[in-house]
Amino acid sequence: MTAEPAAAVRPRNRKQLIVEAGATVFSERGYHAASMEEIAAGVGITAAALYRHFPNKYALFAECANVTADRLVAALDDVPPDAALADLLAAVTRVTVAHRAAGGVYRWEARYLDRADRRLLKGKFARVVGRVADAVRREHPLPGEHLRAVAALGAIGSITMHHNSIGRRRVEDLLRASALSVAATDPTAAVADVGLVELPARPVPRTRRSEILAAAIPLFERDGFAVVTNGMIAEAVGLVPSGLYRYFPGKADILAAACLQAADLLTQAVEHNLRGVTDPLAALTATYVAYSFEHSALNSVANAEVVGLPAGLRRPLVAAQREHIAVWEEHLREARPDLDTRQARVLVHAGFGVVVEAGRHLRWQDTPEHRAAVAALFMGALDL
Repeated sequence: MTAEPAAAVRPRNRKQLIVEAGATVFSERGYHAASMEEIAAGVGITAAALYRHFPNKYALFAECANVTADRLVAALDDVPPDAALADLLAAVTRVTVAHRAAGGVYRWEARYLDRADRRLLKGKFARVVGRVADAVRREHPLPGEHLRAVAALGAIGSITMHHNSIGRRRVEDLLRASALSVAATDPTAAVADVGLVELPARPVPRTRRSEILAAAIPLFERDGFAVVTNGMIAEAVGLVPSGLYRYFPGKADILAAACLQAADLLTQAVEHNLRGVTDPLAALTATYVAYSFEHSALNSVANAEVVGLPAGLRRPLVAAQREHIAVWEEHLREARPDLDTRQARVLVHAGFGVVVEAGRHLRWQDTPEHRAAVAALFMGALDL
């Protein structure tokens, strides 16, 4: 008599494995491009087995976002109440770097979660920021301790926004030092050349194609990329839905074209504002901050949605970003010859992370004071 094959043993931590795989796929592909089938394959199970743990993609995404926040809360709870700021930031850095591949979920939680889940998650992150802000206030009694705490955490969280390869210990040390420098930076300190930068004027929509670009981004930012339809964009510019296809194959092409247009404006601004300056890093910083405030709606949409664009549309955007970072890298290594190429890139991205989180904290209210504060914190992230 032939024995029956032994039944496969279900791992006790299968739900945890699903969450880990889900967070990674969401981070790499974006919420809408990710599929439950792809996540299930990453765990080695069928989609049907995955649905026994999570009823739909939203439920899994919400769990991934909560796990991200819970890890940070738990890491800080393990640090004594009177611990030094360096110890708090070291704990946050260890967790963030260890789960770097899954950290992109945080960038999109506010866009995709419903109001109740967003409120729950906001409370968890507020605990993290509050704990760091208390230590910042205690050790560096300067203005804006909450802004500095948010910006320091943004420097650390930036590691989830790029794929630069660097050793774990090296990147932890680099990010912790950057965050400490941000926390100790006076946001009211003036940055050289911050008031002198110029941005090219936004193109006046003179063609139907440019009208479509100008109309689509506010819709994407307000309603969400997935919700906005080609018909809604067409209506905003006075076209019938089918008329849109004469200019763009679909809304993904519209987003990609808008991002490329903005990247070109940034390139022009950098070339102009670097001419004849004595402090190129200050000029670069002021330019990037001005660009971020000027194009906050587009950047918000791009940070959440570009990762999910088809490779052919995403490739030119990635190339434009790399060219921009190469300029930063050149000038940063001139100012800090102790840095190698990988370290310089990590610090540049840390500065970008500062701008994203500090800008959000300031609700992207575009004032000279806000631009100056964010620029000062960006320079702090470079640890000059």
